[in-house]
Amino acid sequence: MNRARNMALWLAISCLLAAGAAAQELRVTLLGTGTPRPLMERFGASILVEAGGEKMVFDCGRGCTQRLYQMKVPLAEVNHLFLTHLHSDHTTGIPDLWLTGWIFERKQPFEVIGPKGTKEMMQGLEKAYAFDIHTRRDVDEKFSAEGVRVIARDVGEGVVYEKNGVKVTAFLVDHGPVKPAFGYRIDYNGRSVVLSGDTRPSENLVKHAQGVDLLVHEVYAEPAGAQIDAIEERIIAHHTTPEQAGEIFTRVKPKLAVYSHIGRGTVTREEIIRGTRKTYSGPLEVGEDLMVIEVGKEVKVVGHF
Repeated sequence: MNRARNMALWLAISCLLAAGAAAQELRVTLLGTGTPRPLMERFGASILVEAGGEKMVFDCGRGCTQRLYQMKVPLAEVNHLFLTHLHSDHTTGIPDLWLTGWIFERKQPFEVIGPKGTKEMMQGLEKAYAFDIHTRRDVDEKFSAEGVRVIARDVGEGVVYEKNGVKVTAFLVDHGPVKPAFGYRIDYNGRSVVLSGDTRPSENLVKHAQGVDLLVHEVYAEPAGAQIDAIEERIIAHHTTPEQAGEIFTRVKPKLAVYSHIGRGTVTREEIIRGTRKTYSGPLEVGEDLMVIEVGKEVKVVGHF
């Protein structure tokens, strides 16, 4: 009996220690790794970062809410959305996340932080969905008035969020004529993650990513033999090729570099890696939807949800 009791106590302590260790880590899930192309295997650009009890979503492309629901993340607990820029493939999922989270019993306001234009965009969405909000809040289901309220902030460079030991810093990146465009750095308990957003090679990103544990960076790679027209050339000029990204990784030296927002979505993993290895030999992963990365003493992909 004593042996069984001791074993049960040991298991309980082990679970508590494991939970405590997990609480000290950052956890990053790639909700969507795609571009405007409506591919089933790569949903729209979106990343979930969990730390210190916070669940923060960065960008909200097509299918973000479905991915969160697929992961069994309580939608009511997702109250903070950070936008890198206001291109449609980073924002089309906002009404779904905002209103479906409310239907699933969010009781707190929905906070949206992003570059200039974010507040105006959210005001427009509130007008667009006024009928639905009025019906569900005041007439039929009587859902929480606070849970559908939007707090939207236009921000510049600097610390834009700090709570429960989690600090989020916005910094400008170079997305060509799309200005302003941000990357974000998330710091928690001595661990760090940088999300590039959409950018061509950016010295400001290199500066803010120094010493980072995990760097999630966009990439634009052409499939072998692809025909490139004038429009495609302009798009490429606003993004980062595998060779250019490899140069950035070599300078930053993250513990792990991961690709997301993978443009033209038909390019193969092998083609992306081949290009990157011309300029970078360190730890590298080509992101996939629902890839989960833990940032603790080690930075590692722990699987796919």
